[in-house]
Amino acid sequence: MIYRLLALNIDGTLLQSNGKIHKSTREAIEYVQQKGIYVTLVTSRSFPSAKKVAKALKITAPLITHQGAFIANTLEKPVYVKRINEDITYDTIRFLEALPCQIRLVHEQFSLANKLKLHNQLLAKTVFTSGDPVFYSQQFVSTLSEYLHDQPVTPPKIEVYFEDEQDLNDATQALRKMFTEIDVIQLDSLRLDIVPAGVSKLTGLSYLGNQLGIKRSEMVYIGDGLDDIPLIEAAGLGVSMWNAGFEVKRSSDWVTRSKNEHGVAYMVKEHFRKQQPIEFLRKMKIIKN
Repeated sequence: MIYRLLALNIDGTLLQSNGKIHKSTREAIEYVQQKGIYVTLVTSRSFPSAKKVAKALKITAPLITHQGAFIANTLEKPVYVKRINEDITYDTIRFLEALPCQIRLVHEQFSLANKLKLHNQLLAKTVFTSGDPVFYSQQFVSTLSEYLHDQPVTPPKIEVYFEDEQDLNDATQALRKMFTEIDVIQLDSLRLDIVPAGVSKLTGLSYLGNQLGIKRSEMVYIGDGLDDIPLIEAAGLGVSMWNAGFEVKRSSDWVTRSKNEHGVAYMVKEHFRKQQPIEFLRKMKIIKN
């Protein structure tokens, strides 16, 4: 099979535990790009945060961010945007405020969160170090619903961090019954992402593939989270990281090394070294476009 697009998750896939990208990973991305293969990022992160990673890897293709709700090369000219409308955002926040959770509205230009004191220190660290660049405004307010009453927001995504797994399960069931305008995506046992109905990492990657004329069967996807499973299953070659959970590994065609053992670089060397450059394949009329 000839692969024409490589899509990568960021956290737990590209980044090591220290939050950095290893030199071998940068070299691997450059290697596949020189072969004429499109490389993109598919992430739950905000666009500015993903763009920072893309810049470090010299990725110029549109990025699929906010769980697929915001696809863009530049902040000013998105390729695709879908938002949660003002009323649904407000009603969703009002419901979530009854539960002990950190709520974060993730707009492409800023984030807005409640000032809930998280007792889980690891969780608190996750919320405050989500990789957002310095120039991305992060504001904390006492009561989100009060703020939204005066200043409505239409975010592409809402992040919710729970301290208790049962609260997450209850919230997920309730939100799915209450609203048809949103979809609830579980990232792990304590984190939910809320996006406009019909939005997901998979729909985002499929949209970009249609724009580029690349079929799913010609894509390679590498990920590690529960929200990566649909992409791993849909891609021509679905790859999971060694540090991924059992469900993610079970859904994949291939399991590479862990994020701290340069799993992306290892996978690229194992698979893409056997493939001729896209331009050569076109000249030989093995592929048409």
